[in-house]
Amino acid sequence: STSSDYRLKENVVTDWDATTRLKKLKPSRFNFIADADTTVDGFLAHEVSSVVPEAVSGEKDAVDEDGNIDPQGIDQSKLVPLMVKTIQELEARIAKLEAK
Repeated sequence: STSSDYRLKENVVTDWDATTRLKKLKPSRFNFIADADTTVDGFLAHEVSSVVPEAVSGEKDAVDEDGNIDPQGIDQSKLVPLMVKTIQELEARIAKLEAK
């Protein structure tokens, strides 16, 4: 659960272009090195960071003091508002085309 109470927010804007941002995301299919037999759908964190930076934690190519990978992570729930807004934009475009 994330704090979402309107009283905690300011500068709320509902008129923004989600579709253009969403099209910059590059969903991929891959497996993790540790589980070569399982293919999953997802994103590469460093690619998402330029589109939805609040969804990504960690730094690209970071290593710990021993030189081990310090991996980035993604909170995919942060992508949901972008997807919902894009669906709304597409629905509006479809309705406009159907009305012709």
